[in-house]
Amino acid sequence: MDGRARRRERRRERRQRREIGQQAIQAIENRLPPLAVLDEEGLEQIHRASMRLLRDRGVLIVDYPRALETFRSHGARVEGHTVYVDEELVMHFVGQAPARFTLRARNPAHDLPIGGRHTVFAPVYGPPFVSDMDTGRRQATLADFHNFVKLTYLAPELHCSGGTVVEPNDVPLPVRHLDMLLAHATLSDKAFMGSVTGQANAQDTVDFCRLLFGEEALDDPGRPVVLSLINVSSPLRYDDRMLGALEAYAQAGQGLLITPFIIAGAMSPPTLAATLAQQNAEALFGICYAQMIRPGTPCIYGSFLANIDMRSGAPCFGTPENALALYAGAQMARRYGLPYRSGGNFTASCVPDAQAGYESASTMWPTLHAGTNFVLHAAGWLEGGLIAGYEKFVLDLEICGMMHRLARGISLDEDQFAWDAYAEVEPGGHFLGSQHTMRHYQTAFYQHRIFAMDNYEKWSSEGAQDAYRRANARWKEMLAAYSPPPMDPGLREALEAFVERRRQQILRGRAGYPG
Repeated sequence: MDGRARRRERRRERRQRREIGQQAIQAIENRLPPLAVLDEEGLEQIHRASMRLLRDRGVLIVDYPRALETFRSHGARVEGHTVYVDEELVMHFVGQAPARFTLRARNPAHDLPIGGRHTVFAPVYGPPFVSDMDTGRRQATLADFHNFVKLTYLAPELHCSGGTVVEPNDVPLPVRHLDMLLAHATLSDKAFMGSVTGQANAQDTVDFCRLLFGEEALDDPGRPVVLSLINVSSPLRYDDRMLGALEAYAQAGQGLLITPFIIAGAMSPPTLAATLAQQNAEALFGICYAQMIRPGTPCIYGSFLANIDMRSGAPCFGTPENALALYAGAQMARRYGLPYRSGGNFTASCVPDAQAGYESASTMWPTLHAGTNFVLHAAGWLEGGLIAGYEKFVLDLEICGMMHRLARGISLDEDQFAWDAYAEVEPGGHFLGSQHTMRHYQTAFYQHRIFAMDNYEKWSSEGAQDAYRRANARWKEMLAAYSPPPMDPGLREALEAFVERRRQQILRGRAGYPG
C-alpha cells in the first residue's frame, strides 16, 4: 500500500469512528401526507364487518378464566370460552386509549413520542437463528443478543432497543428473559421492550423497571417506561400467555403493542377485505381488554400481515397485497385515534441478496408513506423472521437512514432557494465551489454508509467489494468501537442482584430444588 492509499485508509477509519460514535437519536417527524387506499365508505365497511365478527363470531379465550370474568363483568356475552362484544362496548373502551404517548428511555434524551406524525424504528424481534458471512446460519446465543443490542445502540437510524432481538438459546428458557432485560438496561440507554412469554415474566419486567426508573416513574400516566408486544393467536383467539402478560403491563400502566399475527390465506381468508376486518376485530378486542383493566393504558394498534404462497404454503413478504393491507391498517388505526405499528425490512430470503433488498424495500416504502408510528423489524430480518442477519442489519440501516431523510420532505425557506448561489455563479457555470454549496455540502443529500457510488475503476482498484462484504466489515467495526453508556454503579449492582435473585428462585422452583 503506497503513502496515498494509507492516508486514504486512515481518513476512512477516522470518518467511520466519527460515524459510529454518533449517539444522538430523534424520532422521525413524518412530513409526508399519508397515502390512503380506502375512502370513508370503505373504512366504514371494514369497521362494520369487524363489529359483526366480534358480535356474532366472538373471540376464543384459552386457559384464562380471569379475562372471561372481566369481559362478563363489563357487559359482554360469554358462552363457554368465547366472548361476544357489541360495538357500543368495544368503542367505549377503545376510546379511552390515548392517541399519543411518550415511551421513556433510561437516557431522557432518547425518550420517544409515539403517535401523531412520528415514526420510530426498532430492530428485528424473535429470531432463534443468526447468520453472518463468515459462519453462516447458526443458533443465536446470549453473545449474539449482546451484539445486536450494542449495534442498535450505536445506530442513530434506530430509536428503540427492541425486545427479544434474538433468542439466546444457550440460556435456559425460564430465565433468559432476565438476561435480556439486563442487556437492554446496561448495554444501551435507549427505550426497550419487555418480556411477553407469560405473566410471571411480564411481572419480572415491571419489577425490573421499578428498580431501573424508580417507583414513581411507573405511576406517570401516558409516559410508560417499557413497551411490550402482545400477539393475537389468529384467527380470533387469545391465549393465557398473551393475556397474562397484557394484564401485568396494563395494571402497571405500561405500553402495549396489540398485534394480530396473520398470514393471509392460512390464518385469515385469502381476501383482503375479510383479512382486514379480522385484523381490526382482533386488535380492538385486545385494546378493549387493556382499557377494562386500567383506563388510559397506552396501546398501539398493531398489524403483522403477510400472505401465503398458495403453491408452497410459505409466507410471502413485499407483495402488493402486503402493501395494500399496510396502508389500510394505518387508515383504520387513525379512524380510532390510535398509534399504528406495521412494516419493517421483511424478506423471505435466507441471505442479504437481491431478493432480500427488493422485498425489504417493497415493505419499507409503504411503511413510511402509510404514516406508521412504530416499526418493529426495521433491521436484521431474514428467512421470514427466523434469522437475524448481521450484514442484513447493517444494510437495513442504510434503508432506514434514507427513510429518515425522505420523511423530512422538501424545505422551502429562503436559504433553500439559494439566491446567493445564483448571484455568485454565472449562467453556464457550476455550483460545486459556491459559498452556498460549501455551507450545505455535508447536509444537502443523504450520505450513504454502505452503498458504493464510485465508478467501476475506483471500485475495482479498492478491492471490488460488494455490499455484502462492506456490510460484513461495517458491523465488525461498529462492535470494535462500542463502549457502554454510563450507569451508576449502585444501580447496576441492584439490577444484577435482582436478576440473580430471580434466576435462582425460578431455577429452584423449576428443578425442584429445596427452597
